[in-house]
Amino acid sequence: MIKAYIDAATKGNPGPSGGGIVLVGEDLHLQKTVLLPVLTNHQAEFAVMIALLKYLIQDQKTQETIFIFTDSKILAETIEKDYTKNKHFIEYLEEIQQLLTLFKLVIIQWIPESKNKGADHLARQALQKVLKSQNR
Repeated sequence: MIKAYIDAATKGNPGPSGGGIVLVGEDLHLQKTVLLPVLTNHQAEFAVMIALLKYLIQDQKTQETIFIFTDSKILAETIEKDYTKNKHFIEYLEEIQQLLTLFKLVIIQWIPESKNKGADHLARQALQKVLKSQNR
């Protein structure tokens, strides 16, 4: 079983964005920053989810049970309902749906921001990296 904590940070809405991923499991503790393009804060949350799933596929973790924790209610509810009316989220949801077919079991759960500090810190670090690269 793997627990994944994800979060995104943006400067402006839309604006430069970054994501954070914390993975915890048996013999696994990984912290990862994800550099993202200019997105809205909600789009950035979806983009970090996609980055997480792609990382897990690349690392051959698709047969594990994956618990994903996010402080984005919109992300969690959209994936749980497997539906969105928001035209800005449709492409993200379709990509997530396709990636999820490769996994044995993925459960996503909303958690309060106070329980997601590790991923939040990494998302802010990623955002700072993006901002620094733009100022060069």
